[in-house]
Amino acid sequence: MDIDDLRVLVEVADAGGVASGARRLGLAKSIVSRRLTRLENTIGVQVLSRTTKGSVLTEAGATFRDHALKIIAELETAQEAISPDGVLMGRFRIAAPQSLGVSQLAPLIAKLAQRHPQLEIDTHYSDRFVDLVGEGFDCSIRLGILPDSNLIARRICSFKAYMVASPEYLATHGKPKNLEELSHHQAIIKKGEIWKVIDNGKLVNLCPKGRFTSDNGEAVLAAALSGIGVAGLPDFLVGQYLENGQLVPILTNYNIPELGMFIVRPAGSAPNRKVNELANVLIEHFGC
Repeated sequence: MDIDDLRVLVEVADAGGVASGARRLGLAKSIVSRRLTRLENTIGVQVLSRTTKGSVLTEAGATFRDHALKIIAELETAQEAISPDGVLMGRFRIAAPQSLGVSQLAPLIAKLAQRHPQLEIDTHYSDRFVDLVGEGFDCSIRLGILPDSNLIARRICSFKAYMVASPEYLATHGKPKNLEELSHHQAIIKKGEIWKVIDNGKLVNLCPKGRFTSDNGEAVLAAALSGIGVAGLPDFLVGQYLENGQLVPILTNYNIPELGMFIVRPAGSAPNRKVNELANVLIEHFGC
């Protein structure tokens, strides 16, 4: 079995079709199709269902793709382990938060690619929590308070969060003085978000409600600046607006638990030099 055939299957699966997979691989569509046919002949199972609208993985193909991804990762880890000059190579799939990613993380990931020219880096920016195993990511950069899970996490740095609103909103609706008053205000929230505050030494989970929700922190920030309601946001998004007065902190008599930036990877996966090197680049920049 040819390892390149396995790589073709993974790329086609992740790209959503033969044509888009061929573009990602930089190969002709005919070559990709031949390699997939060769793989199917080798394993004796159809991995792609071909229709007039395109190609999708069969159930067997989806299962085989997950195993193929693990085989490729193990092979690359083995190659790195015996590399005399410590060269990092192969594919490195990273999930990163969109709220921080484009402005601050993208240049750092580009620095990682510059340092290691044999790395094939594939970064996906989204504020949702991706399924690392199911979606084939080596690691994810996550922000906030990590829920209990079976993932292995490494803290990169810590940061603060604030409850904020615009001066215009507060002039119209008043400034809440306690959690009870806060519950009567319009909240601007990320979908599924829970606000955590410390009240009299106890951690309290708040389930804010409002007419504006988004899956992206920058969209929440824009709504807060527009005077739509109250938002809970990290310092790297609101810092400059607190300084220039476009946003005002509220409920400053309550403490908000410290948040963190983490790199997480699937439990049971072998220690990965690519993940460690990404962590080093992030720590260099954020100084933690």
